[in-house]
Amino acid sequence: MPKGLCRRGLSTGTYASVSSALALAICGKLENGAYAAPINAISHWVWGDDAARHDGVDVTHTVLGYTIHHASATFWALIYEHATRARQEGNALQLYADAAVIAALACYVDYHLTPRRLRPGYEMRLSRLSLLAVYAAFAFGLARQKLARHRLQKRAPGKPAQ
Repeated sequence: MPKGLCRRGLSTGTYASVSSALALAICGKLENGAYAAPINAISHWVWGDDAARHDGVDVTHTVLGYTIHHASATFWALIYEHATRARQEGNALQLYADAAVIAALACYVDYHLTPRRLRPGYEMRLSRLSLLAVYAAFAFGLARQKLARHRLQKRAPGKPAQ
């Protein structure tokens, strides 16, 4: 594994996870009247499809759902960081385009290659338009963190990427 990839993947994964979780919460509130509903639905991996009907915030559904979501975002962020490792000085448009490709790949894998039981689950609570917003927010988070890291490197030349 290339030097620093894990650290960059964790950093980028966290930003992408938070960005997409905010989109999940906003879309959940707009479509279901409950911020936590789509995040809770992710816990269907453990609790079955009944988790998708849970609207309240709790450890059993919300914390577990977000933990699974965060781990998945970090997995895809590692792929993004590895795929864009040669773009250390890449332009913003290219990094956002790369992030969109990774988000589209994640969506394809989530809904076409993954067994139903292991799909994200928030599709049980959100419309396709909201799913688009969630994956767009995920892509934004991937690229935004990498761009922020680039800016920090320019300010402090000679320091390795975090």
